Order: sequence, then structure tokens, then C-alpha cells
Amino acid sequence: MTARHRTTLARRVGLPVAVVALLVFTLFPVYWMVSTALDPKALTRGSDVLPSGLSLEHFEFVFDKGDFGTYLLNSALVGLATIVAAGVLSLFAAIAVARFKFRFRTSVLIMILIVQMVPLEALVIPLFIQMRDYDMLNSLLGLSIVYIALSLPFAIWTLRGFVATVPKEVEEAAYIDGASWPRMFWSVLLPLVAPGLVATSIFAFITAWNEFVFAYTFMKSSDKYTAAVGIYQFFGENSTSWGPVMASSTLVTVPVMIFFVIVHRKLGSGLAAGAVKG
Repeated sequence: MTARHRTTLARRVGLPVAVVALLVFTLFPVYWMVSTALDPKALTRGSDVLPSGLSLEHFEFVFDKGDFGTYLLNSALVGLATIVAAGVLSLFAAIAVARFKFRFRTSVLIMILIVQMVPLEALVIPLFIQMRDYDMLNSLLGLSIVYIALSLPFAIWTLRGFVATVPKEVEEAAYIDGASWPRMFWSVLLPLVAPGLVATSIFAFITAWNEFVFAYTFMKSSDKYTAAVGIYQFFGENSTSWGPVMASSTLVTVPVMIFFVIVHRKLGSGLAAGAVKG
């Protein structure tokens, strides 16, 4: 066997091996989470790769004793409010900065980027004081407003690039045909920017669904906790109930994974189209 043949064989064998190793490295934490959630002896599992058995008792526990259904409902409400409000506000803001020329337009865009780069931990105390002054602590509405504000910088910047790829001639043609601006927006512009809107909505939903610090800081009563905070109750001072922790983590993760699999094609096309022109 020549050196060239050996090199070709190594490439053919090495690529599948590398792909399998990457899949194992990526999917093993998910397997461990789900298998531990189904393991009736999760607390004493140790480093065993295979669970001792399969049982739904941990899932029953988190719903019956942990009231996790309420936490999932709170997360769903906050996530839905964040998607709708952030989507509408960011879309109109993106149209404004992409289509209209006004004073301080560049400064507004730079400030959007600066806000996006600020660490979330630095915003906890200022936002806590602001929500306290507005009497919106321990409120799902107040938490939704915070998540909407956190989602807007990324959404506006992404949708701006997406709106900029739509030729102005398309809008002008609609005006020539007698369409008003609302009619043009609904029938022409919105369908063209819909993939980008889907992409930004997904990121807004993930932000609201998985966020922990603000939900834990702003909520005083446990019945207002979101699912991410609800997991924390299974961590004790001296021990951790790994079965309920993994069961609740699975309940939090699976809806996001299913949602992402359903819309991943629109997500990819939206991000690619929004990055063409800035």
C-alpha cells in the first residue's frame, strides 16, 4: 500500500470516527440527564453508564411534591409574552433604523451594540431597583418586561440586517399599485422578513425560558417561580436529589429541543439572510 493510499484510507476512516466522537461528546450529557431521571436509584447510581431500571417516579414527584407544573406554566406565559412583544417592537425598530434616515441614527445602532455587550449580572441590581420602584417585583408581567428588554438589542440588530436586504423597489411597487403603508407592510414586507422574525423569536424564547438570575431575584413567592428556578428547590444544603433534578431538567429541556427541531430550517435561513447586508 502506497503512502497516498494510506493517507486516503486514513481520511475516510478518520472523518466518521471524528463525527461519532463528536456526537458521543455532545449527546452523552443529554443521555445521562434522561437516564438518571428514569433511574429509580438515581441517588446511588454513581458512575454506572446504564441505569438500574426505568421508572417515572421522579417525574411524578416533581409534579406532585415539587409543583413543577405551575413553574412550567409560568415559564410558558413569560416566554410567550417575550416572543410576542419583543418580536413586534424589534421589527418596527428594525424597519425604522433600516429604512429611515434620522439624526443620531448611527449612535442608536452603536448603543444597541453596547447594551448587548453588558453582562447580565451587572444589570441585576439596577433592574431590581427599577422594578421595585414600579411595584412590579414578584410579578410575571414585570419579569416579562425585563426579558423583553434583554431580547431587544439582539433582535433589533438581527432584523435590521434582514430588513435591509429587502429592495426598496418592492415597497415602491406596492405603493404604485395603490397600497397604503399598513397594507404594504402586511402583504409585502412582513412575509419577506418572516424567517428573520422567527429566528429572533426563538432566541427571545430561549432567553426567557432558561434564564435563572432575574427570575430568582425578582420573585418572592414560590408560586411565581419559573421552571429554571423550580429546579433549584431540589438542591439541598448537604445533599442533592439527583432524580428530581434530572427529571425537572428533562422537562425544561425537551420542549426547547422539540421546538428547535421543528423550526431549525427557518432559523438557519433567517440568520443567513439577516447577515447578508448590514
